[in-house]
Amino acid sequence: MCGICGFSGPPRDDILRRMSGAIVHRGPDEDGFYADDSVSLGMRRLSIIDPATGRQPIHNEDSSVWVVMNGEIYNAPELRTELKRQGHRFYTDHSDTETIVHLYEEHGDSFPDGLNGMFAIALWDGPKRRLVLVRDRMGVKPLFYRWGGGRLIFGSEIKALLAHPDCPKEPDRAALYHYFTFKHVPSPRTAFAGISALRPGEMLTLEDGRLSPRTWWSPSFRENRDLGEAEIQERLLGTLADATRVRMRSDAPFGAYLSGGMDSSAVVALMCRASSVPIRTFSLGYEECFKNKESDLISARAVARAMGTEHHEYVMSAAELKEDAGAILGAFDQPFSGTVSTFFLTKLISRHVKVALSGDGADELFGSYLSHRAAGPMSRFGALRERIRSGSLSREEEISLRPCDTAFLERLFQQSKGNEAQWRFQLYLFTDEEKKKLLSPALLSGIGEERSLDLVREAFRNVRAQDPLNRVLEMEYKTQFPDQVLAFVDFLSMAHSVEVRSPFLDYRLVELAASIPGDLKIKDGVVKDVLKSAVRQLLPEGVVDRPKEGFVLPIFDWLGGALKGWPEEVLTQERMARHGFLDASAATALTTAFRGGENRLAGKVWNLMMFQLWWEGCFG
Repeated sequence: MCGICGFSGPPRDDILRRMSGAIVHRGPDEDGFYADDSVSLGMRRLSIIDPATGRQPIHNEDSSVWVVMNGEIYNAPELRTELKRQGHRFYTDHSDTETIVHLYEEHGDSFPDGLNGMFAIALWDGPKRRLVLVRDRMGVKPLFYRWGGGRLIFGSEIKALLAHPDCPKEPDRAALYHYFTFKHVPSPRTAFAGISALRPGEMLTLEDGRLSPRTWWSPSFRENRDLGEAEIQERLLGTLADATRVRMRSDAPFGAYLSGGMDSSAVVALMCRASSVPIRTFSLGYEECFKNKESDLISARAVARAMGTEHHEYVMSAAELKEDAGAILGAFDQPFSGTVSTFFLTKLISRHVKVALSGDGADELFGSYLSHRAAGPMSRFGALRERIRSGSLSREEEISLRPCDTAFLERLFQQSKGNEAQWRFQLYLFTDEEKKKLLSPALLSGIGEERSLDLVREAFRNVRAQDPLNRVLEMEYKTQFPDQVLAFVDFLSMAHSVEVRSPFLDYRLVELAASIPGDLKIKDGVVKDVLKSAVRQLLPEGVVDRPKEGFVLPIFDWLGGALKGWPEEVLTQERMARHGFLDASAATALTTAFRGGENRLAGKVWNLMMFQLWWEGCFG
């Protein structure tokens, strides 16, 4: 696990070291550099595989191909054996990164196809004067770049690019406009003009002064009705077990996030089966007594006892969130108002291990969120609307609308006329119409014809799934999953120099899950039903059927209680005037209404607060 950076063109050691120094938290153990007259590569290393001899940059036998990588290649031992059989010579003891240069020699730009892992890679082919950037299939590891003036600048985090003098720090107004809807900046845009995010499964090649992007992998959500439920469950469990096993390959201490829910508990159970020593597990709790959150710790403790883990807990307060908000946004480099729990629990994890497995990805693959629960019912609601009003639904039709109540579906239908992109858009934060009132002319005048709804419509146009649930899963898996979920996992864990590995993100499991029909994922209103059936045998009684709380902080409770007054402190007219992008009266009306008891506005207030704090941390 590392942070990488670099640029094309003549070498500048001072600039390269400045870029590397900006991401020292991603790799505090050591640094490494390569430069010639055409390219400069830098990295910061968190030593996990082959600490003694695996220092990057890595090269091939004649030092004609060089590579830096942020990530892990889980099938490196198998790749190494095969590559040796093909005649390649290795100079490290067992570095996973060294397999990349030899795969490139064998397969050229098809080399990522053989990798099972999470990675952001920069590879330099000296003889061809060719620079290749690659991001892993799901987008677990981030990679940003700027192309201008014939120079390509890249890095694991935006702050590395901003350390280069040819990368000005200017806001992208259209990107910021979209943030207020999605809670993050949707890629490939970033909050900074001219800086782009490499998309999941994307490759970028610079050769002969031309930049060429292409997608080398994309998930195929195509339902396979030939598989029976029992066979699916067996394959799911087997694939998850092997994905867990290979993610336990580490020369550094490792453990696991344990929320007490089904996903992380299943991963811990499989880790325990594969280990001869107790697994270290970590849970997050709160000083305040929240009934819904207290059950998380109780469940996690029960799982830890049943599995015999070495269990640790981190208990935080509302004051800690306020104190660390700036550091959280500094980790992202962009405005973000999604989940940030990882930042706090990883403080504890970093004291014990360098690697932690997690249950991330299960909700997004098997259906859990409100948009997932509504997908099937909304596809049927229009045809059943009159029968609902007359009270003449059959038992089967009633079941087909679960787990949503008809009042919610009616409201969503009225807002969207049942249109797929429109109803999904209504579940985001601020609509385009709301932003016309919320945002100032200074921001709106810089967005042209862009509308956030158009991004959602375009995302659905690129969906290949036919099943209503899988259509939403596919759309989100290519958009908010890498941009929001995987972003908070990576940036907030790496802020504390901890590598997170999720077995649910093994591409074999992703491809299997994408082939499962939606009515097996949410069955008769039961979310993640096929996964629950597959892992039930692993877990103590009650864990699988425990109501989901989610690994999220009680921020909205705090804003109405322990942190009451913080929104007004952050969103003053004087502070908002620093950027002039918010209509001060509209923002103030929002906070006033929230303080007056409209608790449903908490998410919108938090969104504005995180934007304000980001701007101040970034631009002053």
